[in-house]
Amino acid sequence: MGVYDQVKTAFQDIIAPELHAIRGDIRVLDHRIVGLDQKIDSLRNELVSEIRRLDTRIDGVDRELRTAIDLRERLAALEARRPA
Repeated sequence: MGVYDQVKTAFQDIIAPELHAIRGDIRVLDHRIVGLDQKIDSLRNELVSEIRRLDTRIDGVDRELRTAIDLRERLAALEARRPA
């Protein structure tokens, strides 16, 4: 058997099975990455939903605060017009 055949046999006996195992590991990692992507997307959607909810709440508080300030200004104007 020549050197070429020995190298070829060594490659087939040693390296090829390792490459096959590595391909399997890569497939497993690909599946895990897909799973993590799905989890990240889910968490992102939850976060966006929570941000929108808080934004709506802040808008409500802002309206209430503006109403309170407006009422306070009107009350102050009425008190200023009232004779002492």
